[in-house]
Amino acid sequence: MKRRPYRIYAEHVEESALAQFHDAMAQDFVVRGALMPDAHTGYSLPIGAVVATREVVVPAWVGYDIGCGLCAQELGVEAGAVRGAAREIFEAVYAAVPVGFAMHPADQPSQLDPADLSDVGREAFQRRGGFRALGTLGSGNHFIEIGEDERGTAWVVIHSGSRGIGHGIATEFMCLASGSTKPREGHFGLVVGTDLGDAYLGDLHWCLRYALENREHMLRAVRRVVLQVLGRSEAHFDPHLINRNHNHAELKDGQWIHRKGATHAEDGMWGVIPGNMRDGSFIVRGLGKPEALWSSSHGAGRVMGRKQARRQLELAEFQRTMVGITAKINKGTLDESPMAYKSIDEVMALQRDLVEVVHRVHPIVNIKG
Repeated sequence: MKRRPYRIYAEHVEESALAQFHDAMAQDFVVRGALMPDAHTGYSLPIGAVVATREVVVPAWVGYDIGCGLCAQELGVEAGAVRGAAREIFEAVYAAVPVGFAMHPADQPSQLDPADLSDVGREAFQRRGGFRALGTLGSGNHFIEIGEDERGTAWVVIHSGSRGIGHGIATEFMCLASGSTKPREGHFGLVVGTDLGDAYLGDLHWCLRYALENREHMLRAVRRVVLQVLGRSEAHFDPHLINRNHNHAELKDGQWIHRKGATHAEDGMWGVIPGNMRDGSFIVRGLGKPEALWSSSHGAGRVMGRKQARRQLELAEFQRTMVGITAKINKGTLDESPMAYKSIDEVMALQRDLVEVVHRVHPIVNIKG
C-alpha cells in the first residue's frame, strides 16, 4: 500500500504511535496527514493525529469523546481576589458542577432537539443521560481551571466533551463501520453520501453543539460561584468566548479533516492549549499552516499511561509540585500529575510555526472528577 504525504512535528514518539500513524497513512482513502507535538498512542489512531480523506469518514479517528475541547474566557474579576478566596471557590464549584459520572437530577435547558439525531443517536441520548448530563465535567483529563495571566487577569478554562452521549454514538458507529458487535481497533470508514455515513456526520455535528453547550453551562456556573463567593453583584465579563474542540471531522476543500486530539488552528483562529494541573494553559492564535492541516497540539501529551502513572509516580512528589494551587491532589488524581505529561514548554516550542502565544494562564484553582 502506498503511503500518503505527511508531516511529523513531534519528537520522541513511541513506536506504537508511529505504527498507528503510518498504518493510517497507507489507507487508500487518505490524502495526507500530520502528527502534532503532543502525539502519543491512542485507539486506532494516535492522539495528536490529523488525517485528511476523500469521501470517507472514520469514526475511530474522531474517537469516543466527540466534540471534546476547551473553552476559555476572562472572568471579569481580579486574579488576586480569586487567589484570596481560592479554597472557598474550589469547594463551591464542586458543589455546583457534577463531576465524574454524576449528573444533574433533572434535564438542563438546551437549544438542541434530540429528534435531529439518527436512530442510533437517539438511543444513545436516552441511555446516556440526555440533557441531565449537560453542565457536567466528567473525569480523567477533563478539568475546570481558574487562573491568572501575565497581566493579573483572571480566566476560566474548561476542558470537557459530549459526555456519555458522544461516547455512546461513537461506540455504535464504530461497530457499524467495522461490521462487529463490539468496536474493533482499526481504520474502518463510512462512505460520505450513504445513509450510514451521513447519519454519523449528522450525529457528530449534533454532538459538537452538545459539547459546546456543556462547556457553556459549566462556565455560567463558575461565574455565579465566583461572584457569590466574592460578594459581587456583577462583573464586567469579556463577551469573547474562545471555544475550540479537538475531536472532530470537518469538510475543507473537498477533504474530510479528522482531528483526534488536535486543535483547529486556521490563520488568526483563537485556541486554548492546556499543559497540566501545575503549568496551566496557553491562549493562542493559529497561523494557518496547510502542511499541519491547519492544526496544532491539543495539550502537552502523555508520557505515561494512567495505570503506569499510578504505579510509578509518588504522591509526595505530586503534592510538592502543586504547592500554591488549590486542587484535588491525592491518589485519585495521581494519574493526572504533571510528571505523567510531556513538558508543555517543549511542546509549544515545537509548534511555534503553528500558533502564536497571546497569553499564558497559570492555575489558581483546579477542578477534576
